[in-house]
This record gives sequence, structure tokens and C-alpha cells, in this order.
Amino acid sequence: NNFLIKFKREVKMPEYRKIVIEAGPGGWGGPMTVEPKPGRELIASVTGGGIHPVAQKIAELTGGKAIDGFRGGAPFDQIACAVIDCGGTARVGVLPMKKVPTVDIYPTKPAGPLFRFITPEYFVSGVRVEDLE
Repeated sequence: NNFLIKFKREVKMPEYRKIVIEAGPGGWGGPMTVEPKPGRELIASVTGGGIHPVAQKIAELTGGKAIDGFRGGAPFDQIACAVIDCGGTARVGVLPMKKVPTVDIYPTKPAGPLFRFITPEYFVSGVRVEDLE
């Protein structure tokens, strides 16, 4: 007697949660809502040093997936939120221009040629890990 046992593999869909991020000390913007969705669950750390602790914490709180944005980029429409370390105007303006919610760890204020795209809805700065509790 041979018995055939079938194993049913359950595939769990990720549970995403919405968070609201406020500006940190000396920061600007927000409150900004971050809510990953299927196909747009990436928390991109664009800080040049792996995955920044702020990006990791946002991923933990939302159920998103933290990635190193410099090592393996992603299309803008797959990014739920980007964490940057920019005190200038490039990443500060480009990501909000593409409608990517952007969290700057520096207390940056809107400036430069992309000023008009840097809105509280898509940009918040001065954010620290302890501001995400």
C-alpha cells in the first residue's frame, strides 16, 4: 500500500500597514502617509551605504521590503517610499517630482530648480528612527 500525501503550500500575502511620518527636529514637510501595496512595496534606501536604519524601520512598520537603491534600483512606480541623505537639490526634488514619497534624514527645506515638486505630501525631512515610533 503506497500512500500519496499531498502537501498544500499556503502562500501568505504580505500584510501592509499605513504609517504617517512627521518632520523631525529642524525638518520640513509632512505629515506624509506611506502605505505599501502589492507591486509598490519597496522602501528604497538611496543613502549610498546599504539600507539606512530609517528605511529598515519604515519597512518593519509598514510590511514593505527595504532595498539598497544604489545597488539595485527599482522603477519609480514600485517604490512605496524612498529614504535619502541629501542636503542638496537632486534627490530632494527628483523623487517627489516622480510622486515617490521621500524621507530625507537631513533637515532639508525645498530649494533648487525642482522646488515646485517638493510638497509636504511627498517630502518630509529631518526624520530619525526615533521619530517613527
